[in-house]
Order: sequence, then structure tokens, then C-alpha cells
Amino acid sequence: MQPTKLDRDAVRAEWAAKGFSCEVWIDPPSQVWHDFLHDVDEMVLLLEGECIVETEGKTLRMQPGDELQIPAGARHTVRNCGTGPARWLHGYRETPPAHG
Repeated sequence: MQPTKLDRDAVRAEWAAKGFSCEVWIDPPSQVWHDFLHDVDEMVLLLEGECIVETEGKTLRMQPGDELQIPAGARHTVRNCGTGPARWLHGYRETPPAHG
């Protein structure tokens, strides 16, 4: 499967405007991050591969181009269920959300 063609600089700028960092992450096939918990909101966008994210009693099969915000304190498990690597953009909230 080809990586999704996204303008990563545009995504970084959009996330920065929302108060999030933005970094590339690559998970090898069969990688499982089990029951993770963060004290800040996390944003993920799948660029390449297939993953399943379980959070707050819901299961979501992510495809390239799918974006998900995981709230602070939400226990979550991420599984690379594809045959190749999963390439992500991910970030954490660095500034409080704007109230407007």
C-alpha cells in the first residue's frame, strides 16, 4: 500500500494552531501498544498501513488519511494489523485549547 500523500507541513501547521506537536512515528508489523494512558490529549493521523485503535470502549480500524484525537486520561491500545509498517503523524497537546 502506498503512503497517503499529505502535506505534512500543512498538517503540522494545523495541529500547531490547535496546540499540538507533530512528529513521524513508525510501528513495525504486529506492534501492539497496550493500555497506554497520557495526561494530555494525543492526536494521530495514519499515513501508511492499517491499525486498530481501541479507546473508551470503541474499536476503530484506521486507514491511511484517518485522524483521531485521543483525550487525556483515555486508556487506549493501538495494534498494527497490516502486513507492513504503520507510519503515523502523532502529537501531544502542548498548549491548552483556546476558548472562543
